[in-house]
Amino acid sequence: MGTNLNPYLHFTDTARAAMEFYREVFGGTLNVMTFGDMGTEGPEATKVMHAQLETPSGFVLMASDTPEGMERPTGSGISVSLSGDQTEELRGYFKHLSESGAVTMPLEKQMWGDEFGACTDGYGVDWLVNIAGSAT
Repeated sequence: MGTNLNPYLHFTDTARAAMEFYREVFGGTLNVMTFGDMGTEGPEATKVMHAQLETPSGFVLMASDTPEGMERPTGSGISVSLSGDQTEELRGYFKHLSESGAVTMPLEKQMWGDEFGACTDGYGVDWLVNIAGSAT
């Protein structure tokens, strides 16, 4: 096994819903471990300690909820980028991700020749989509 770089998303208490949404968008296998699975009791037990989505396209997306008493990381300025030459696949991702959120830049041909767009999904995650050399 080599070294991997994977986005790790942090939520207050919507990690499960967000990861189930991403499984709908990207497909794949979702594994979820709660704080309760590790022995935590009470309201924190149902929060996600770690979730991992592995998709047929080879994406790995991870997430967790922030437990009570911990500060949730915010303001990192990071977006998740999807890029390649699979035009219909990437357009589909953009459509699904933006439906519950907001398009910040429409997916359209850019001066560098690629099709590019940006959106924020309904869980507050910023996404960038770049389709190499595609026509609009």
